[in-house]
Amino acid sequence: MYAIVEISGKQYRVENDAVISVDKLNIQKEQDITFDKVLLLADGEKVLIGQPYLANVKIEAKVLGDIRGKKVFGAKFKKRKNYMKTMGHRQDLSQIKISSVAVS
Repeated sequence: MYAIVEISGKQYRVENDAVISVDKLNIQKEQDITFDKVLLLADGEKVLIGQPYLANVKIEAKVLGDIRGKKVFGAKFKKRKNYMKTMGHRQDLSQIKISSVAVS
């Protein structure tokens, strides 16, 4: 069984006991959280699609902590001017562990 859930404006595919990295949430470590913006639920051959969300499906998760993402490099340059600048960025992320996908 898996579900597509919207977290912080982005969509993620979640399953039971999966650990995913999402945009940083303002929630303390080891705290439980519930997501109710479920777009799709698939259980074998049975697929439920929301219009836009499913009303009776909840995703429960626990925040494992905050991490930093992989470094992404960017560059600027101007041709024939001997100018080049490189920059790096690391996104702040939260790791969450999906406890259950519950249909009520």
